Amino acid sequence: MKRYSAFAIAREALRDHTGWDRAWRKAQPKKRYDVIIVGAGGHGLATAYYLGKNFGITNVAILEKGWLGGGNTGRNTTIIRSNYLQDPSAAIYEKARSLYETMSQDLNYNVMFSPRGVMMLAQTEHEVRGYQRTAHANALQGVSTEFISPARVKELVPIMNINGPRYPVLGALWQARGGTARHDAVAWGYARACSDMGMDIIQQCAVTGVSQEGGKVTGVQTTKGDIACEKLGMVVAGHSGALADMGGFRLPLESVALQALVSEPIKPCMDVVVMANTVHGYMSQSDKGEMVIGGGTDAFNNYTQRGSFHHAEETVRALIETFPMLSRLKMLRQWGGIVDVTGDRSPIISKTPLEGCFINCGWGTGGFKAIPGSGWGFAELMARGQSPLTDQFGLNRFSEGRFIDESVAAGVAH
Repeated sequence: MKRYSAFAIAREALRDHTGWDRAWRKAQPKKRYDVIIVGAGGHGLATAYYLGKNFGITNVAILEKGWLGGGNTGRNTTIIRSNYLQDPSAAIYEKARSLYETMSQDLNYNVMFSPRGVMMLAQTEHEVRGYQRTAHANALQGVSTEFISPARVKELVPIMNINGPRYPVLGALWQARGGTARHDAVAWGYARACSDMGMDIIQQCAVTGVSQEGGKVTGVQTTKGDIACEKLGMVVAGHSGALADMGGFRLPLESVALQALVSEPIKPCMDVVVMANTVHGYMSQSDKGEMVIGGGTDAFNNYTQRGSFHHAEETVRALIETFPMLSRLKMLRQWGGIVDVTGDRSPIISKTPLEGCFINCGWGTGGFKAIPGSGWGFAELMARGQSPLTDQFGLNRFSEGRFIDESVAAGVAH
């Protein structure tokens, strides 16, 4: 793999950019792999990357029914933070946030990580108490956050109206080292590194069945033929339930659409990420100047990847009181992603009843920010059978009543 550098850019500029290699190889499936990962989104690619980097397992295939990064990885609002309440959540999200800080150097690929800071507004007395509790929990967990005053909120975001009649800003949970990254670049960087290690990324390859013998996985059936494997990792977000059915087990989650939109580009006016749970929305400004706006999940189960007018109107209407300038902007585009939500709003990273088969799902609205931490822990679980990062996120917690309740710290009501 040729390294990207300022020198390489200058060299290629002098020869009309004719010397660039493909970022990753176009592969055809082999008959057998040590590990098959289903899902070439951020979590699946990160899992494959850390299998190779941390454990030397490179006879790996990453199967994708569509195109690489074309699912939720390319349909989110790019927020990165780790200010979660429960200890297991804070550990895996903080691991992810720390890996994001060095990801561009590790992958030799600019993922445009921007530690601009994330604030979660407290607009009711209940939220004030909840976020103060989270700040204290984060201090014990070693996660750097603080509860800040309305005056400090206004200082950080001058365009915000903190004296709204219905939703006044009473403070905020502030994580200065949170931020954003370019979602596509994260997938492309991991894919390039995986391909360089000899892994096969196979697109347009849908899994149609899971082969097993004696209660152990033996491979998968796909639209490009049968492929054998020793271990199988399922990382397909909103379609996790459908894939689990093929493996003969059920998952305690539901799939719903999560919608987002962007405005027309404007001059820089907000250099932090703002999340407002009470008014059901969150917003940041992209490098191109667009206001990136997200809301909550749909109220009914569905698999649509389209936006809807009523949901966009509901989200923007709620945000306009806090950000009056939004009322003067035109919407540029909107979209939807299919998120998989568990009852306790925490992920499932676990072995399954089918021996050799592992599942990584249930990230709900928190998937993008967790990508490197999720991949790190899931790769360790698949390679060693156990990982400190994933121990508490097993399927058995639902039968044992050992929930990891993140319904508040998830940031948006769902």
